[in-house]
Amino acid sequence: MNYVGIDIGSTASKVVAQKEGQETCYFVLPTGWNSRETTEKIRQILKEKEIEVEAADSKVVATGYGRVAVNFADHVITEITCHARGGRELAGEDCGIIDVGGQDTKVILVENGMVKDFIMNDKCSAGTGKFLEVMANRLGITLEELFDLAQKGKVAPISSLCTVFAESEVISYIGEGRSREDIAAGVVDSVAMKVSQLVGKKTLPARVILTGGLSENRYFAQILSEKLNYPVEPTEKGRYAGARGAMLLAREKSR
Repeated sequence: MNYVGIDIGSTASKVVAQKEGQETCYFVLPTGWNSRETTEKIRQILKEKEIEVEAADSKVVATGYGRVAVNFADHVITEITCHARGGRELAGEDCGIIDVGGQDTKVILVENGMVKDFIMNDKCSAGTGKFLEVMANRLGITLEELFDLAQKGKVAPISSLCTVFAESEVISYIGEGRSREDIAAGVVDSVAMKVSQLVGKKTLPARVILTGGLSENRYFAQILSEKLNYPVEPTEKGRYAGARGAMLLAREKSR
């Protein structure tokens, strides 16, 4: 049997596929402006890997922002359920999952393998990957360079809760002649602060992991840990948590 999990995010689409008895395959590609087109690209890539998604021996679960675009999925499951299942596999039956995505941030608490509680920020891009992308573009640097510079700077505070107004603050700092390092440090600090505010006063389990596009970023995990006064672990392949959870659910449902 072939088991496939597809997570169509607003910025990137992640795929985790497993052929019975073989190593798990991971790949990611930009979602672009049309989720249907992205879905067809995923179909072709899987075909090249000898996985026919519509064959009787393949089970596909789709999740994420554009999950309804995956017209060959056997099941369409919510992001919370899939991220919780993938996070549980990465961190254990009792864990906290902080997923910083392109357009939203999710905090999921798992207890005894089940979702106990969750909160999601989906009304503003502040505190998300999109915010970081906008600010990096304003500074004329890449996201990787943004984090490299941030580690060398002194935080230039960014207080606005809106991306548009926050960008105005950055423009003001540029006009004042503040260094890129200080502004970059302020941008990263601002995102970590907004994520920590989303977590609020929730009681966190012993192990909390970072997933999403920043999942392997040790610097961001460190800053977020300081804001929360609680350890948050960077996670290898954490950006695939939703897709991995979808793949595991495909396998479980087929049984």
